[in-house]
Amino acid sequence: MKLPVFGRRAFLRGAGASMALPWLEAIAERLPAPAGHEPVRMAILVMPNGVLPSAWTPKATADGGWEPSFALQPLAAWQKQVSVLTGLANRQSFDGDGHYAKVAPLLTGRKIRHTGGRDLYNGISMDQLAAQALGHRTLLPSLELGCDPIYPVDDLGYSTVYGGTIAWSAADRPCTKEIVPAQVFDRLFRSKALANDPTRSSVLDLVQDDAKRLAERLGRRDRDKLHEFQDSVRALELRIAAIAKGATAGEPTPNHDPSKAPPAGVPADYATHLGLMFDLITLAFTMDATRIVTFLMANEVSGRDFGFLEGCRGGFHEFSHHENNADKQAAYQRINQWHYEQFATLLTRLAATKEGDRSLLDQSMVVLASAMSDGNQHSPHDLPIVLAGSAGGSLPQGRLIASKPDTPLCRLWLSMLQRFGVEATQFADARKPLL
Repeated sequence: MKLPVFGRRAFLRGAGASMALPWLEAIAERLPAPAGHEPVRMAILVMPNGVLPSAWTPKATADGGWEPSFALQPLAAWQKQVSVLTGLANRQSFDGDGHYAKVAPLLTGRKIRHTGGRDLYNGISMDQLAAQALGHRTLLPSLELGCDPIYPVDDLGYSTVYGGTIAWSAADRPCTKEIVPAQVFDRLFRSKALANDPTRSSVLDLVQDDAKRLAERLGRRDRDKLHEFQDSVRALELRIAAIAKGATAGEPTPNHDPSKAPPAGVPADYATHLGLMFDLITLAFTMDATRIVTFLMANEVSGRDFGFLEGCRGGFHEFSHHENNADKQAAYQRINQWHYEQFATLLTRLAATKEGDRSLLDQSMVVLASAMSDGNQHSPHDLPIVLAGSAGGSLPQGRLIASKPDTPLCRLWLSMLQRFGVEATQFADARKPLL
């Protein structure tokens, strides 16, 4: 059996579907590997509404590391694999009012046009620059994810597209993010047959003949890995199918526009939604279906109700404008902490997935950032940023990387582009890499 090979993965074919395979010894030994290792991935996650600086900012340790603050406590177990960055700022957002003027250019380093209409103007984001340079090596050049549709929520005269988009393929072309887990799954497997079939039979059924022929030719370890992968895909399929039928877990959590129900196929429970997206990110990286992911965890000005957390009944955006009220600050910092708890679950998934002698986390750069620091002041200074993963061993972790105030954020993006393999010597206002 001669398997089709794309990039550094073989894949199975079936009627209306294809399935890229995880790293297998039998395939890897037939392909040249740069420096003997698998390629680097990167994921940029963005949370809305900033943080409470007094609860976020960590203390430095004598060995150059960091001591977890209240908000960063969920990352205590990951201190050796995570670095905390301070002092960075997107200078092109300094004179833009509100939230949208800060989140839209977060990955572009450009100043956006102040408009509420169709004459949008921003810049190309670092993820799309990477996708245009190297995205041809994978089935999907990049993957843009989110949890909220674009709601008509005004932010000082800026288009709501700015508040719900972080990936831009050109100055006037925002990338549409995918928020429905089933549609992300179908894209990963190019399963048009499933997308058009209301019964949604398993993608595994469509490629089972190829899978059986392959299994007969694999060694025991590869065969076990193939079966484990198939089981994980099926389990994820079943969870997504249950969501599509309305079987969501937990109490429904309203979007920031409480009058609107979640779109079809979107879990009403926010934690469930995030968990599915993290599973899909891990799956995409496992299959090498893409190496570039952006994930806007919620649109800016999100008023999502975090009543499932003790003392957090009310809108997230309202808590971010705490006005030094102790009760609001307590809720705000707990919501911040919850986001890092979710981030830790993604790190756990990536670390548990092996690729040769390394994990997916070892092979990745994973950022969690917000477009402002103090949400109460809409501050664009000293942005809260954490960076996990060692980019294939080239990026030392476990550090508190303290830069001078208002060091260009794009120096971080330039560093990541270079480690990803993009031949770039500058990006936006960055003339040299940070790392």
